[in-house]
Amino acid sequence: MIPELDKKYQMFSEAAVSYDCKKFTFSLSDDIVAKGFQATAGSEMLLGHRPVYDSTVATRMYSAGGTLVGKTNTDEFGSGMFSTTCAKIPKNPFDLERTCGGPCGGAACAASVIDEHVALAASAWGGITIPSAFCGVFGLTPTQGRVSRHGQIDSLSSMGPIGIISSKAEALRKNLQIISGKDQNDPVSMIQPELGNGKLKSIAVPVGITDNVSEDVKKAFDEFVEKLKGMSIDVAYVKIPELEYAMSAHYILATTEFSLNLATYCGMRTGQQNGDMSLPFDDFFTYFRSKYFGPATKMNIIAGTYMTLGDNRNKYYLRALGIRQTVLDSFKKVLKDHDTILTPSTPFIAPKFSDIKTMSYADSYMTGRFAIPPVFCGLPCVSVPCGHSEMPIGMQFVSDHWREDLLLSAAELCESSFKIRRPEVSP
Repeated sequence: MIPELDKKYQMFSEAAVSYDCKKFTFSLSDDIVAKGFQATAGSEMLLGHRPVYDSTVATRMYSAGGTLVGKTNTDEFGSGMFSTTCAKIPKNPFDLERTCGGPCGGAACAASVIDEHVALAASAWGGITIPSAFCGVFGLTPTQGRVSRHGQIDSLSSMGPIGIISSKAEALRKNLQIISGKDQNDPVSMIQPELGNGKLKSIAVPVGITDNVSEDVKKAFDEFVEKLKGMSIDVAYVKIPELEYAMSAHYILATTEFSLNLATYCGMRTGQQNGDMSLPFDDFFTYFRSKYFGPATKMNIIAGTYMTLGDNRNKYYLRALGIRQTVLDSFKKVLKDHDTILTPSTPFIAPKFSDIKTMSYADSYMTGRFAIPPVFCGLPCVSVPCGHSEMPIGMQFVSDHWREDLLLSAAELCESSFKIRRPEVSP
């Protein structure tokens, strides 16, 4: 069953070794390790890498009775918006000529077509919200520090926690409680409050949030807000002008962390190690990294290195850190008076692969203009499917730190109040 799905929809980077339908199944994106499964982070640099240990999230899912059925495709080292830098490009189950979104498109595809399936994936670069919206499923990004990142192949250090994608809202609540908690193997994981039972009562909508989005997304967003008002949800329109600086600051910090984390892949200890050792050091490293890194990865490494060269550290990097705090403060100011902030999940529906080829890198990056800011600030968010034109349309709720209960309430409300379409394929 699983190998056939892998062949038809190109979902998994590796077929399942077992499948027990009596237990719940889950998958891991290719940048989360599990013993016995290849973990390449979507890169030729790690082709053939089989970890000898389990990530903390895998261990906790096993303990709860979960069966790991496979690994899902992701953009190389989790940097991309369309999952087009994978060895096998996952295709959207609603339209095979369109993208699943990225970086973790394979996870959203698996959750969309396999009933009751739970996909765990990293949220860096909007990696949960974007593909969840494009594939018509629920995607939860938790507070930074709630879920252990032990066993995650890191490309970004300060953003991109592991989250959950599923076609069922109730699966988010159940599995968040399974994978959450302090972990002694991860110094960034935190002692945290238990998940509450808050109910969604009010939302804030940033003024002008639907400017420069496609007409179908704008229409779906406006209709969604009106439906929420009809459910006695208080809706307030607020100004968050600081949001316009989030994407630029994120790119500076993300590429800087990206270049530093990937510096370890130099052909000596980590990654492929089959270069010509007779070459001088600089020539060896240049040849090795040029051969095994893809174009997008190289570009991000170069950009991140530039951000910290000489005076650029003060000019770009330190300023970006200040902007992140400013954006976070603006989020928290609004969230003092409202349960959540509502935005579209993406500015347009899943594009066709032919259209992606004509996009500039800047246009591609702006696909994450709604998904990236909360992750950038370490805030939790959830993408919910609640609209459909020719493809699914998602909306994103953002809450304060540790208030995932409000996001789960929003997801469950949407699931019970809106007709959610599933693709016309099944295992």
